[in-house]
Amino acid sequence: MQVYKFGGTSVGTPERMKDVCRLITEDGQQKIVVLSAMSGTTNSLVEIADYVRKGNPEGAGTTITHLRHKYRDHIPCLYDTEEMQLATRKLIDEIFLDIHDLCGMKFSEDIEKEILSKGEIISTNMVTNYLKEQNVRTMLIPALDYMRIDKNGEPDMHYIREHLLEILDKNPGYDIYITQGFICRNANGKIDNLQRGGSDYTATLIGASVRADEVQIWTDIDGMHNNDPRFVEGTSPVRQLNFEESAELAYFGAKILHPTCIQPARIAGVPVRLKNTMAPSAPGTIINNEMQEGTIKAVAAKDNITAIKIVSSRMLLASGFLCKVFSIFDKYKTAIDMITTSEVGVSVTIDKTSRLAAIVERLKKIGTVQVDTDMCIICVVGDLRSKNTGFETLATEALRDIPLRMISYGGSDHNISFLVAMKDKQRALQALQKILF
Repeated sequence: MQVYKFGGTSVGTPERMKDVCRLITEDGQQKIVVLSAMSGTTNSLVEIADYVRKGNPEGAGTTITHLRHKYRDHIPCLYDTEEMQLATRKLIDEIFLDIHDLCGMKFSEDIEKEILSKGEIISTNMVTNYLKEQNVRTMLIPALDYMRIDKNGEPDMHYIREHLLEILDKNPGYDIYITQGFICRNANGKIDNLQRGGSDYTATLIGASVRADEVQIWTDIDGMHNNDPRFVEGTSPVRQLNFEESAELAYFGAKILHPTCIQPARIAGVPVRLKNTMAPSAPGTIINNEMQEGTIKAVAAKDNITAIKIVSSRMLLASGFLCKVFSIFDKYKTAIDMITTSEVGVSVTIDKTSRLAAIVERLKKIGTVQVDTDMCIICVVGDLRSKNTGFETLATEALRDIPLRMISYGGSDHNISFLVAMKDKQRALQALQKILF
């Protein structure tokens, strides 16, 4: 069993839907296919919910009408038979009537989430009907029947696995099982969503539950590149990443899976492959538990970083100083990216500055504070275990002409990070590309 996931762009038009259907059926293997809403749909549904929030049913109704006409226009382009066109049109009209009914209710977060769920429900029904018209043995499995989060908002893996396997056991013999990404139920049984990673998270949760041979995430890029092609010429695809390397790259800005959503696959040992719907024959990037020893894989950058230095002579040999610093960031729910320390000071970086003024005010009570904005973290990711001597030297040598605000090394076996000014970002990425690759 394989699990395929396609995002909104991949199912954004009737032609794209047909391409996806050809792709998932051409090898004849059984699959579970996770689909997002058609591109643009979720934005329209957010707008509809916002009108409801503002008490403007007329605005909501106008947006609903525009969106419904868009889908009705797609129907004759997708289906050949009048029978399937009528069936799909009836189904879509019923879903939009549900949206109208929801808009007449008093606004709440539950109503908003139910409205937002309709995009994935529409796209999966449309694709399921098309596959049935093509005589493909297809079953639609509603995500709301098995995908659930617990009271802490985390996936309830036991529930998901038990209910999904029960559905599959009761419905054997289908070539393709279609399901929705992103949406789920919460611990109270109400419609909710997975938030971080969205449909990618759905795919890896399913892959882990059924012990899939592989989870394939299909997007509009050819896997992961070893640097950012927007700033650096001559980048090349990375064909394999360890799960830990992938998490480091994702956290530091690479266009790759969210670190959280890949966890179920990592724990279950299920490989995840990133593929390009525009170039399906390209091998893409596979992410698994294997480690290619002695190899630097990629460079990534995280923008809009703020550095904060706290200096205090009282810190010398004083226990509890770092605890005081960290407790301030914890109080204001602000995560720290990088940290370096000396005998008399500590420097940290953050990427969320909504509480910066309050944080600085509290920090000034324990030391002298310096704030640097418009910074960028550049990370080098690969096998950086201490036994592999020389990689850190290569990286720092590449940046010999770049002013470095901070260096973080040793906190991970897979990452060395540099803090530079945003104005030096492109030069730094290019220099690392030249030396490392």
